[in-house]
Amino acid sequence: MAENNEKNNDMLKALDSIETVKVGDVVKGEVLAIDDDRQAIVGIKDAGVEGVVPAKELSTKPVEDINDAVKVGDELDLVVISKIGNDKENGSYLLSHRRLEARKVWDDIQKKADDGETITAKVTQAVKGGLVVDAGVRGFVPASMITDHYVEDLNQFKGQELEFKIVEIEPSENRLILSHKEIVQAQHEEAAEKVFAELQPGDVVEGKVARMTNFGAFIDLGGVDGLVHVSEISYDHVDKPADVLTAGQDVKVKVLSVDPERERISLSIKQTLPGPWDDIEEKAPVDSVLTGTVKRLTSFGAFVEVFPGVEGLVHISQISHKHIATPADVLKPGQEVKVKVINVDAERQRLGLSMKALEERPKDEENNNNNGENYRGRRRSRRNNNRSFMNNAPEEESGFSMGDLIGDKLKDLRN
Repeated sequence: MAENNEKNNDMLKALDSIETVKVGDVVKGEVLAIDDDRQAIVGIKDAGVEGVVPAKELSTKPVEDINDAVKVGDELDLVVISKIGNDKENGSYLLSHRRLEARKVWDDIQKKADDGETITAKVTQAVKGGLVVDAGVRGFVPASMITDHYVEDLNQFKGQELEFKIVEIEPSENRLILSHKEIVQAQHEEAAEKVFAELQPGDVVEGKVARMTNFGAFIDLGGVDGLVHVSEISYDHVDKPADVLTAGQDVKVKVLSVDPERERISLSIKQTLPGPWDDIEEKAPVDSVLTGTVKRLTSFGAFVEVFPGVEGLVHISQISHKHIATPADVLKPGQEVKVKVINVDAERQRLGLSMKALEERPKDEENNNNNGENYRGRRRSRRNNNRSFMNNAPEEESGFSMGDLIGDKLKDLRN
């Protein structure tokens, strides 16, 4: 009898040593088995009962293979989520390691928010209205708080690790609102002060294409953006910057102007490139024949582009051997023509061109020209003979003195 009483006392002591498990308790559990690669079976220490930890409750990070996350014998800190079944003595419990991790993360984030500190998190998704980030817990960045300018495609931030200011935190609702805009603005102010202190018109610097619009491309010069107007991208005609540039592209730019008060920097890409008029005398020597495109027409001629950025003038008199009233009578913008170079002025960037020099001269024009030349030649010959005669003939042979000849002419004029 005494022996039975002793055994009963030992059992009562053992039962008293078993802790009662309640929802919300933080317990330690030893992994006893992995069930169907979906959950871990754990024994709750000092409780004499078992519990299960589903794969999704093992970590705040996604678990692709439960065997990579835990192994038999591992000891975990767990929080009791709920009781499974009605077995009062050996009932199982639903446990979570993820929620315990999340609780610690929330506590850490709350402390940083109270101290005015920032956090670093990785962008996992771009959703309608903003970005989803992994800060150990799910955080959200509204589109208006991503950066200091409008961003059309939020997917460009996916996978980036960024610094954020904590705007709003509510652990009980799993609500964490973050902002990267304040970080960008602070970085911009610091960078702007340095850039505007050092940058001068005429400087040639390296930059990166940050974003593009229809009127130009913004180049990141190290925290400060400068604008390359579409007309300053290339010597060739560019309709849209996106036709020739890509976001993130490294480019060399020349500083055209700097306005610290308005925080504006005007840049040029094309002025870092060889000029279209460089070596023009070698590219278009006099008498060379080129193919060009009519760019515009005026009343006095046609401007023809023979190289990208190089236009020459075909004067109206050099368009055709035939008489034309206006260049528009025979030419139109966009038309391809062959021209002969008749004059090159590299210093003034002027090129004289001719179309008619490449055409065969009409025969009637040759005859008219020949007849005219013959006629003019005969007149010049007579004038020369007369001059020779008047200068060399003696007065008695000519029958008139110079005074007589001049006098008669003066009389004729008076009458």
